[in-house]
Amino acid sequence: MKVLSVVGNRPQFIKSGPVSVALREAGIEEVVLHTGQHYDRELSQVFFEELELPEPEYRLDLHTADAGAMHPGIAAVVEREQPEWVLVYGDTNSTLAGARAAGATPVAHVEAGLRSGDLSMPEERNRIEVDRLAALLLCPDDRSQRTLEGEGVTGTIEVVGDVMADACFRLAPVAGQRSTILERLAVVPGTYLVATIHREANVQPDRLARIVDGLGRTGEPVVFPAHPRTRSRLADVPENVRILEPLGYLDMAALCSQARVIVTDSGGLQKEAYWYGVPCVTTRPSTEWVDTVEAGANVLVDDDPARIVRAVAAARMPDGRPPLYGDGHASPRIAEALRLALPTA
Repeated sequence: MKVLSVVGNRPQFIKSGPVSVALREAGIEEVVLHTGQHYDRELSQVFFEELELPEPEYRLDLHTADAGAMHPGIAAVVEREQPEWVLVYGDTNSTLAGARAAGATPVAHVEAGLRSGDLSMPEERNRIEVDRLAALLLCPDDRSQRTLEGEGVTGTIEVVGDVMADACFRLAPVAGQRSTILERLAVVPGTYLVATIHREANVQPDRLARIVDGLGRTGEPVVFPAHPRTRSRLADVPENVRILEPLGYLDMAALCSQARVIVTDSGGLQKEAYWYGVPCVTTRPSTEWVDTVEAGANVLVDDDPARIVRAVAAARMPDGRPPLYGDGHASPRIAEALRLALPTA
């Protein structure tokens, strides 16, 4: 069996790592296609190096997030490789382009069934369309399964857990041993905030300025590894906010896992914060990871500076938080589901 894995941005590189290992162990051939949606070295190549991911057989190098621009290149690779599955991850435009370009080849969607309820988000529209196209819907939890059943999708639904947990549980200890980021930044565990802001809505100048204002008003040291798009739109930065270039996975894991609070608009980092035991403040009006909010480990503040300040000051992890999003063994279940769900002629 051959699987074409379509990846294009930082979270997808992280998610694909343990899945690639599981595919190899299951005797499944994997061909990796990198769309080039993230092309900066610190958002792309460094993850292949640090996580020992298989080098992509195909690099479109498009340097764009335009799904339409990605379509011809992906379709050509599907035609050439003739895989049994096209495997896509998450909710980005690379995900959408891969699902659309698969044509008659069955699509398997990792992180199927997630919904924030906010159709103004392009990611939400991508999730819905990809789930309608997918033949195999690989869900992180029972909530996602119920969502898909309610929407009446036609594909096969499997609850496998979250592949981000696989990566996090495996690599967080490695990060603690190998990374020297805290020493290099001269920060003490538990005394600083980590901020990441990258979603298109949040990097509009007015909205970004309100979020950064809120970070400044916390009065606490803030370490802010900034996506290139975010950095290009930052204006005045408060003295307590330290802007960094994007970090590799191991440095980022070491930094976030020892922070007092994480302030983010990243879906993946909301989950990682929960697994690290670090309270999270999310600068969005909604989230697809609602369980973290219901557990009291994550607070939605949108872009309101005063709410950011209050949430950061009050942030604490709840006692006895329930395990969420799987047990760290989603990847072998994905490999098995691909093998068992393959349509027969």
